[in-house]
Amino acid sequence: MLRQSLPIALFATALAFGGGAVLAQHQGQGGHDAAQPHQAMSHQAGEHRPWHDALHSAIRADTRTPANVARDRYRHPFETLSFFDVEPDDTVVEIWPGGGWYTEILAPYIKQGGGTYYAASLGNRQDALQRLQAANAGLYGDIRFAAFPAFEASEPSVPDGTADVVLTFRNVHNFQMGYQRDSQPYSEEAFRQMFAMLKPGGTLGIVDHRLPEDADSERERTSGYIKVSTVRRLAEAAGFRFVGASEVNANPQDSADWPNGVWTLPPRLARGDQDRDRYLAIGESDRMTLRFVRPE
Repeated sequence: MLRQSLPIALFATALAFGGGAVLAQHQGQGGHDAAQPHQAMSHQAGEHRPWHDALHSAIRADTRTPANVARDRYRHPFETLSFFDVEPDDTVVEIWPGGGWYTEILAPYIKQGGGTYYAASLGNRQDALQRLQAANAGLYGDIRFAAFPAFEASEPSVPDGTADVVLTFRNVHNFQMGYQRDSQPYSEEAFRQMFAMLKPGGTLGIVDHRLPEDADSERERTSGYIKVSTVRRLAEAAGFRFVGASEVNANPQDSADWPNGVWTLPPRLARGDQDRDRYLAIGESDRMTLRFVRPE
């Protein structure tokens, strides 16, 4: 991976875009099931890296959607991306960016640093990101699109061995549930393709809804939660080496046993007004944050 210091100060200011948005308070919640294999970060918490100022600027940018900024306190973008060592000159692939929550941070950050940002979506569905591009081509015009997983040879895919970092936020449970594939799991193929697109030494960063290790594994097919051990098994079977875990996205108030699965909690609030205040008080789900590497 490219790990040379850049003249970050030259573009950190450019990323501020007026600096109108205030970076939300991050409320990291420590502690969880001791049986789960949590390990230390790859670098000391709070250690300043040359690219941190640029990342802070991207997160504070007033071009971000206010509703997205309001969710920073659940998603901790600075701490999460720092844990994954996402540098601005990297080639970064985001798996299933959806409406572009992380795209609003990553695409400008990577563009200003001279890197490359890929948005890889199921069936190459990119409507939301194409709207971002149309609304602000100067900021988002450099996004590259790909299909993931690429089930057909004709689908555009991320070239093998080109990515420094692959990121997937709250998606592995969908692979395991067979989302959009007649409930037929395709996790093995998804991890195989993520491994293939990375350079040797490249990072795979995963955030997902965490199912307790002592829960019935069948719940991984219906609840939206998945066990750390399952994610590790899938990644390691594909050839990845586990580096470590962070508790930055943990939420000990989430019992992971809700009537409508993870979608009971914000932001979905699947039960509507029923117990709404209770679920809002709990906040978004308890999440694992795992870092893997493609061995050299």
